Amino acid sequence: MMEQSVAQQTTQVTTNELDHRSSAHAVLDGRTKGLKRLLPFLGPAFIAAVAYIDPGNFATNITAGSKYGYLLLWVIFASNLMAVLIQSLSAKLGIATGRNLPEVAHDRFPKGVSIFLWIQSELVIIATDLAEFIGAALGLYLLFGIPMLPAAVITAIGSFAILELQRRGYRALEAGIAAMVLIVVLAFAFQVIAANPDFGAVGAGMVTPRFDGVDSVLLAAGILGATVMPHAIYLHSSLTQNRIVGRNEAEKKKIFKLEFIDIVLAMLIAGAVNMAMVVVSAGLLFKNGLVVEDLDVAFHQFGTIAGPVTAISFGLGLLIAGLSSSSVGTMAGDVVMQGFINKRINLYLRRAITTIPPLAIIISGVNPTNALVMSQVVLSFGIAFALIPLILFTSNRKIMGGLVNHRVTTTLGWMISALVVSLNLFLVVQMLL
Repeated sequence: MMEQSVAQQTTQVTTNELDHRSSAHAVLDGRTKGLKRLLPFLGPAFIAAVAYIDPGNFATNITAGSKYGYLLLWVIFASNLMAVLIQSLSAKLGIATGRNLPEVAHDRFPKGVSIFLWIQSELVIIATDLAEFIGAALGLYLLFGIPMLPAAVITAIGSFAILELQRRGYRALEAGIAAMVLIVVLAFAFQVIAANPDFGAVGAGMVTPRFDGVDSVLLAAGILGATVMPHAIYLHSSLTQNRIVGRNEAEKKKIFKLEFIDIVLAMLIAGAVNMAMVVVSAGLLFKNGLVVEDLDVAFHQFGTIAGPVTAISFGLGLLIAGLSSSSVGTMAGDVVMQGFINKRINLYLRRAITTIPPLAIIISGVNPTNALVMSQVVLSFGIAFALIPLILFTSNRKIMGGLVNHRVTTTLGWMISALVVSLNLFLVVQMLL
């Protein structure tokens, strides 16, 4: 009976995905018009975008808003424009080659280089998972008063449940992640309303590049440098590589154009959430002369100033962001192992193994916010090793065919890469000193 159930489930998943691909090819053949033509291509970027609203960003954005008000909103706006380009390159690589970034690197680089890239990417993903795991556990602690260790165990169980969606097919996973992102968006939309910000100042902060002393420069570097997540780059190429396969160069170009809309929408939402964090912090904390760097302090201050519902929505956003992004981190770990060294372990076993470092950190009694910040430092080391190969490969006509980068795209890619890598190195040095 059990075997029959599994077989029926597998058949159902295959049927759903075949139906989806059939809908996508109807679009490519010109048989579907209007907004309906976007639906088969929406999803991959929303999974990748979860990395841009992970708990590591919460600490940076709350600090920025409480210290400098709306001053640094322009940094988030600029960061998301960069993210659109970078994620589009990753998606395009998968569409053009049918392979993900680690697989292409494995094919093009010597074996020793591939092993090194795998090791560093695993370390980066462990740091990512640490931030996301602790963030979700902290959300449970703030919302329900559950001690951090039991909260971490509950977080692990929740992340296993989300991974179960992947077994049911990529459309089920995309729908589940999109629903969680929607919860985060609604939570912060409510907080923005409660904060009653000065929208004129918000608009000026978004489009006026300026600083207020050395500390604001350092914080801006932290926001910009931590925006591009290496695991999101690896993962996005895997999400597009076999999802909808173009039968010729013209179809691949059309697929990329439609997937680019997915990327713009997803990055727009991620950017709006990050801006909302700063706006809420500015409207409730900065306005009242409060400088807050710890998320638990921010939670209690939001409750004191704007009422318990505002605090609850903040805690809920932190919890859901942590849960969704922790599962995405596990998926990225599977991609880099399979790609760089052609090995794979059970996804649930990987999830179990990656719960060990966060649990150890929580048991040690380290301040959760400090742990989130330090995880961003580790992440900084991995950005160059994802960005540079991505630009090299997408600029190579032999690899990309008709989807090879335009010269302007390549130039912008190298400029962004140099800026992001430099800022991350600068940030690491400052934190270590």
